[in-house]
Amino acid sequence: MSAPRLPMKPLMSLGDALAELIGFAVTLDGVESVSTFEADGRVLAQDLVSALQVPPEDNSSMDGYAVRCTDVVQALRESLSDSPELPVSQRIAAGTSGAPLLPMSAARIFTGAQIPLGADAVVMQEDCEVLASDTSASSVRIKAVPMPGQWLRCAGEDIRQGALVLAKGDRLTPAELGLAASIGMDFLPVARRPRVALFSTGDELVMPGAVPPEQMKPGAIYNSNRFFLRALLLRLGCAVSDLGIVPDQLDATVQALRAAAQNHDLILTSGGVSVGEEDHIKPAVQSLGSLDLWQIAIKPGKPFAYGRVQSAHFIGLPGNPVSSFVTFLLLVRPFLLKLQGASQVTMKSSAATAHFTWARADRRREFLRVRRNAAGGLDLFANQSSGVLTSAVWADGLVDNPPGQTIAVGDVVSFIPFSELLG
Repeated sequence: MSAPRLPMKPLMSLGDALAELIGFAVTLDGVESVSTFEADGRVLAQDLVSALQVPPEDNSSMDGYAVRCTDVVQALRESLSDSPELPVSQRIAAGTSGAPLLPMSAARIFTGAQIPLGADAVVMQEDCEVLASDTSASSVRIKAVPMPGQWLRCAGEDIRQGALVLAKGDRLTPAELGLAASIGMDFLPVARRPRVALFSTGDELVMPGAVPPEQMKPGAIYNSNRFFLRALLLRLGCAVSDLGIVPDQLDATVQALRAAAQNHDLILTSGGVSVGEEDHIKPAVQSLGSLDLWQIAIKPGKPFAYGRVQSAHFIGLPGNPVSSFVTFLLLVRPFLLKLQGASQVTMKSSAATAHFTWARADRRREFLRVRRNAAGGLDLFANQSSGVLTSAVWADGLVDNPPGQTIAVGDVVSFIPFSELLG
């Protein structure tokens, strides 16, 4: 008589899995000071407060002539022409400061130059006529009467002295690096890089270059996961130790895990997290720490593992390349950002219009590979199999489709661009 079949454990929702995983991610100790040139993608470890205002003084946003508006109006009343003339009293280039503006005069000024005391507007040079035969104008005809504040950039309009410029937990982008530099920051305090050990399991895996395609044995495949996982880790600011391919042997797996746990914050693997006779990750991790095998209600990417190997976190991803790619973006990415103390770890989506039909509703939450078309809608990659990595290259994002949901042309769907997930 056969043993009674145990009831299947219900699948975990992505929201519950992410909340549980984030709960395990305690922000790493340690702050590094890095050059602002090298801080792209890092997480700020302290608030940045400006010691100055930006811009430091009123300056011109145009090449032209700085004037006092009341002087132009007075010259207009006194002139027989509708284009009054003013003498040019000085020339002010960017990086220099001029003298106070003489009454009833104009100052030749260039973009970024400090506005002279007394001037309250700039007339751009296209609205002026120089009345001289050489480059040193003696007077200028104003062909458009200015309004106060015209073409002026006011002191402190970008940043006020004492203002919070960037907050602890902000992930630094190129624009934020420029902002930090604008307040004089040549070095920035950032969170320590997570140290991640990466390896793959599977005797079927072959490294590109090790065996020519025509000499590949039956059942052998090139290890693609190792390449995109390493690249994703580096983009997230991790220090990566690539431990290669571990044979499908229990002793070898235990040895690799034990060595990786010594000086890494996270051990990340792909493949071998099932319960087959050649899947050694589960017993190997359990022999050194603890492991939970999660069945997550998403497609692709149902199998997922989290545990501890001594003091290191362990995450095991599925072996199918698209499953590994998607589960990394949905779960590992926020986990690593939380380790670095990032304030924003969840993905952002936006509404978009489907230009495709999806009639095969699934009980799991689906992440469909799509890309925007010229009309602004979304096209669907024809083959959504978890083994078709071409879909992730062709696509520029994912449709987050709820369980049991079909999609018709014209439906509004939730779109997550890869630009949101890969940066």
